[in-house]
Amino acid sequence: MSLTSPPRLSTWLLMACALAAQAALAQDNTASATPQRSLFEQALAYENGEGVRRDALLAANLYCEAARLGDRDAQYNLGWMYANGRGVARHDGRALYLFQAAAEQGIDTARRLADKLVDVQPEMPDCMREPEPLPVDVHFASWTPVDYALIAPRTIYKLVHQLAPRFKVEPQLALSIIAAESNFNTQAVSAKNAQGLMQLIPETSQRFNVKNAFDPAQNIRGGLTYLRWLLAYFEGDVALVAAAYNAGEGTVDRYKGVPPYLETRNYVKRVLRSFGGPRHPYDSALSAPSLALKK
Repeated sequence: MSLTSPPRLSTWLLMACALAAQAALAQDNTASATPQRSLFEQALAYENGEGVRRDALLAANLYCEAARLGDRDAQYNLGWMYANGRGVARHDGRALYLFQAAAEQGIDTARRLADKLVDVQPEMPDCMREPEPLPVDVHFASWTPVDYALIAPRTIYKLVHQLAPRFKVEPQLALSIIAAESNFNTQAVSAKNAQGLMQLIPETSQRFNVKNAFDPAQNIRGGLTYLRWLLAYFEGDVALVAAAYNAGEGTVDRYKGVPPYLETRNYVKRVLRSFGGPRHPYDSALSAPSLALKK
């Protein structure tokens, strides 16, 4: 597919995009006042000329920054702009990438539109690529790892410190994951049926031979086994490991990095800050490295 002349969407699909552009906003979105939400609202104003001079190019740039930070409505609206060539050059591959990201965060209209883009290869817009990271010493200079000895239940804290070294996982990382997943609730169950301290879904429990996900020791062993494998697969990159624990390693592979989901990006930030650093030792013999590392 040529980048200069991508295949056209069918006329009916363009009409569907136009009719649905605002429909996505009517769906449930409980996002609070966050930087990405502020960017989205500014973009919407510039796109529609609400209180400001209409500027489709500026709207697209603002949408893209919000989309990169994980805002699903920005992903949807920017996909619509790429599908229609409004403010940006029309590009079906980029429209598909954005529709897929929005669909995976719950926008049904985006899913239906993505399904119509057959024989198109999704392509990440350049503006959504992560900026070069700050040097490690700048990024983490003021980050203090959470002292879980002060806040974790004593039995769980001791159990993690007993088990984690056996799996060559630092207890601080395991505790950071437990805090983010269940807040140390051994009986926690998510809407997706993730269970126990480390929120193992039934498939993961089966994968790592966990018979009772509500038993703290079994649950932690299963979670540590998964963490040990993820650390090898992502060569000790804690951000990618956390993203995979939250969204699945297949999703991280597909996006070749932390996926543009608001929930996952917030989760990764929480784990990084709680753990206190970007890297963790790993055993390369456990797995070949992920293709996501070859960006």
